[in-house]
Amino acid sequence: MAVTRIRPILVAALIPAMGLVGNQVFAGDLMAGKAKVEATCQVCHGMDGQATIPMAANLSGQQKEYLVAQLEAYRTDKRRHEQMNIIAKMLSDDDIENVAEWYSSIKITIEMPK
Repeated sequence: MAVTRIRPILVAALIPAMGLVGNQVFAGDLMAGKAKVEATCQVCHGMDGQATIPMAANLSGQQKEYLVAQLEAYRTDKRRHEQMNIIAKMLSDDDIENVAEWYSSIKITIEMPK
């Protein structure tokens, strides 16, 4: 009888904890991200996340969650860009986490116009 009462209480206690895990962004491997950026991203986005061509986005200082979401959208064709759709399809889930870790870890300074 006691086990029956404990089970619903245990489940009720675990549900919020499971929700937190579902929304958690896991840490990528910074050095693996650097290596992938050197091999794949830096030609257009630069190692420092500052675009090297006019039609590429600046990525340094972006929030990791945003970068992951955008790369996943390119990979699944939910977001369309001829070059990025091809490149994103070559990235594994770990690659995406690691690249996002690299670019989101770059600190930027913002100067407001005077």
